[in-house]
Order: sequence, then C-alpha cells, then structure tokens
Amino acid sequence: MKAHILGIPSDESSSFMRGPMHGPQRIRQVLNWGSANMTTELGIDLRSRTDWQDMGDIEVGVGKQGRLDIETAVTHHLGQVDHILSWGGDHAVTYPIIKAYAKKYPDLTIIQLDAHPDLYEELDGNPYSHACPFKNIMTDGLAKRLIQVGIRTLNQHQQEQAERFGVEIISAWEWEKLLELKFDGPVYISLDLDVFDPAFAPGVSHHEPGGLSARDVLSLIQQLDAQIVGADVVELNIHRDLVDMTAMLAAKCSKELLARILES
Repeated sequence: MKAHILGIPSDESSSFMRGPMHGPQRIRQVLNWGSANMTTELGIDLRSRTDWQDMGDIEVGVGKQGRLDIETAVTHHLGQVDHILSWGGDHAVTYPIIKAYAKKYPDLTIIQLDAHPDLYEELDGNPYSHACPFKNIMTDGLAKRLIQVGIRTLNQHQQEQAERFGVEIISAWEWEKLLELKFDGPVYISLDLDVFDPAFAPGVSHHEPGGLSARDVLSLIQQLDAQIVGADVVELNIHRDLVDMTAMLAAKCSKELLARILES
C-alpha cells in the first residue's frame, strides 16, 4: 500500500461561516455516485489499482485536542504508507497535517493553491484560524519553501508576513509561472477550493472573483515537474454549493492528485 485517503471533518476554525466539516463525506459520495469513472485524464484507472485506500474520516476533537488528533492520525498513517491525500475540513487542518509530514519529510516544499495567503498572525483573536495555518507552519520551520499560487487578496499585513517568511507568491493571473520553477526534494500540495473562480466553485465560504479555471488547476497538477508526496483538498462548503458542482470539481482534482502521488 502506497497511499491513504483521510477525511478530516473539522471547521471549528472557520471565520465567516461553518460547513467545510461536511466536505469529506460529500467528496467521497460524489466519487462513488457512478456519474463519472475513476480514470484520470491521463488514462490511469484508479479503481483497478491496489496501492491506495480510502480510510474514511478520522475523529477530531475541539481546540488543541482537535489539532493533536489530526497530527496523531496523520503520523500514524504515514507510518503505514508513504503518502496521504486528505480531505478537509477548513484550511486550519493543514497545520497539524504538516506537523506530521515534517517528521517524515523534513525538507518539504509546500505549494499552496489559494485565493488567500492565510498568513495572519491571528484572526478574530484565534491564532489557529483557517486564516493562519501557513503562518504557523513557517513559524515552526516545518517547510523549507512555501509557494502560494492564485493569491488575489494580499493586504499589507499578509504582505509583511510573506516577506518575513520568504514566501514566494504567484498571483492568480500569472499561475503558469509555477510550471517554470525547479523543485529540490518532496513537494506537498494544499488545494483550497477558493483558488478557483466562483464560476467554477461556488461551494466555498469565501467567494473571491478572478480566480483560476478548472482547466488551469488540472493542468498545473498534471504538468508540475515535482515529487508530490502528499496533498489536501479543503474548504468545500456544501451549504453554498450548486448541484454539487464544487464537490465534483474537488473529486476530479482528488483523482488527478492521487494519480500524481502514486507515481511519485
């Protein structure tokens, strides 16, 4: 077994509205509806492979215990397999995921696909908000390199934070620059669904027009010249989705990410 899928149903750190905790269940549901198959665009039939398994959702407590639950679960599964694809949950789940990953991959590069930098020192008094995970990751030295792609909400505070941590930012209108970069060592992809323009992904809590298209992100996943050792897909809010189009897009991206992970 090479990869596990883990659902992380947690949205207690969401700042605007709740709902992403239902994301893992809905992504899993649309993957198994039968309206599409499990073959990727490049012809990899995931259903016929035996080197991955969906392990279901983990149990997540609240506050500090919840973060520890996520870190412990991911650490446990990384002791069994090399790679994990996680379904959130809001983006706060990425911090404890990476705390676990850094134990196995100390020279990790993170590619964050997102409308927002998520570098706030704290938001609404919460230093573990879904607006803060990458500040926490960089403060703890859990990644040697952070590249953010699709950003279109960079305020002064987060610009200062990006400069403080040496974050490389590629805005939404220049996303193809990522494909020109060189990577040394393992790469982890964190996909916040609000990186997409709301026309493609209305089922997110924070709509930010001017984002990437479905084709842009799929091409990025397929063409990236990197050793991808893990990924997460976060911030699906089923309460704002239309006819499950965002859930289906999350499922589609998950298939392409899983294929890349299995080939790494």
